[in-house]
Amino acid sequence: MAKKDTFRIVTRGRDGSLMIRDYPTCDPLMAMHVQIGTDDCSTDLALRGMPIFRGLIGPMPEGKNIVSYESPEVFETLTKEWSNAKPRRRRRRGSAVETHSETATS
Repeated sequence: MAKKDTFRIVTRGRDGSLMIRDYPTCDPLMAMHVQIGTDDCSTDLALRGMPIFRGLIGPMPEGKNIVSYESPEVFETLTKEWSNAKPRRRRRRGSAVETHSETATS
């Protein structure tokens, strides 16, 4: 289990661009936001015990050592983009189709 040592805040700027700010500790976040709880159910065990802040979605894992918090608007937008993204189509190899047709005719 990797130690999470970068705390990332992702918000939207006035011009609509994503603003990403990284911090080496959780202390600046504690000074800027009100902590309303701690994470106790994340499947990423390194996130358990991390603070939950009012007005931010998170903590969420991002890579091996980054804990990410997003504004609700950014979270909603990125989630919609992710869910609407078309999956890359993969070609099936001929052997899988041949094996299936052989068993069907037997």
